[in-house]
Amino acid sequence: MGDMGDGAANHQAGSAVLGAASFEGISVAVGAGTIDTVIVALTDMQGRLQGKRLHAPFFVDQVIRHGTEACSYLLAVDIDMNTVDGYDLTSWDRGYGDFELIPDPATVRMLPWQERTALVLADVQWPDGTAVAPSPRQMLKGQLARAAEHGWTCYTGTELEFIVFEDSYEKAWDLGYRGLTPANRYNVDYSVLGTSRIEPLLRDIRLGMAGAGMTVESAKGECNPGQHEIAFLYRDALTTCDQHVVYKTGAKEIAAAHGCSLTFMAKPNDKEGNSCHIHMSFRDSDGRPVMAGDGPYGLSETGGQMIAGLLAGIRELTLLLAPNVNSYKRFQDGSFAPTTVAWGPDNRTCALRLVGHGPSLRVECRVPGGDVNPYLATSALVAAALTGVEQAMPLPPPMSGNAYAAGGPRVPGTLDEAAMLWSDSALAAEAFGPDVVAHYANMARVELDSYHAAVTDWELRRCFERL
Repeated sequence: MGDMGDGAANHQAGSAVLGAASFEGISVAVGAGTIDTVIVALTDMQGRLQGKRLHAPFFVDQVIRHGTEACSYLLAVDIDMNTVDGYDLTSWDRGYGDFELIPDPATVRMLPWQERTALVLADVQWPDGTAVAPSPRQMLKGQLARAAEHGWTCYTGTELEFIVFEDSYEKAWDLGYRGLTPANRYNVDYSVLGTSRIEPLLRDIRLGMAGAGMTVESAKGECNPGQHEIAFLYRDALTTCDQHVVYKTGAKEIAAAHGCSLTFMAKPNDKEGNSCHIHMSFRDSDGRPVMAGDGPYGLSETGGQMIAGLLAGIRELTLLLAPNVNSYKRFQDGSFAPTTVAWGPDNRTCALRLVGHGPSLRVECRVPGGDVNPYLATSALVAAALTGVEQAMPLPPPMSGNAYAAGGPRVPGTLDEAAMLWSDSALAAEAFGPDVVAHYANMARVELDSYHAAVTDWELRRCFERL
């Protein structure tokens, strides 16, 4: 996550996606034979790209003008792609019909790690042209439109950590994901030597993402053996989330091509989990920072209200920040993952860390893990921040010491707790609508039902012989 005060010119950095990032550019490339396949994809509830590979001339002749169809069950399944009950969006009773994928020309990009292949992300709408409200990208666009009513643009950067294993994805599956060999055997946090061991993979990911139109900043080692992070320059929030999901998919594909695997799972073992810190700030129509000012800690009055809104709403919206059972296993005292809802200047023990100064001043939310859906999480953060402004919430005092030991409101400790807070949240209902609240409450119920029905290896080890 880069310095968010680099100026308006940098907001356009990394836009080398087929020249003008337009359908004209893709048409020219198809005509020249440099593209023969176009992937059209939406982002599902779990943050995965789902869609179709289209013959490039057909995409140019038909899909650019008319879009393409996909089964509406893509926003109503569990992580195993099972159809499940409880969604109003679609069901057996409703026949599992189609919705439409409308390609967004601003997202067209080459995928250097796939031969002659371009990708375009799609908005999701019904045949009558209305948005599919629970679509993560549509949820974020709704909150960004709300910010635009204030005259503001939201800028974000996401910091994704992952763990690399020497085993292929197929071998990992066959082994039941047990006994895998990490690419580094020890803590390589900031280690140049440690990162050099897997630099061929890290380099291919960095160069691949640069070729896909992203502005790469750096790569560094992290604490858990085999754990690394690649950072990208911040952008407007929608572009950041679009790039996030492309990067996450691409990194896995590049790892597979190297015969290894990597995981963004929030807590894959008993060591440090994979985080996804989200940095956020706002600028007005003239490019001036909204959060920075001459108040305490370099905040403007509006900036203080935004942080107050985040503090007030974060527990109710944690389901969008930590959407899986496994997400909550990161939240352990002394782990660098937050357990207390507090804020503090450059304080990594808090859920909200104020970083930067002047034009680069921003808030870092440390709650999400690597499993987060960036559209959902950013939607939640924008909604809470704007509510703080609209209700003129006063800023509580910052945390200057160890937030783990401070007491006070806690980040929800389980998916059950987060789902209950979400379902009862007036903030969520006001920001997203009751239908969307019900949709994601059902997502949590499905995940919990599957978890509670599973017999784990932990239970077998403890109970098979001794009970």
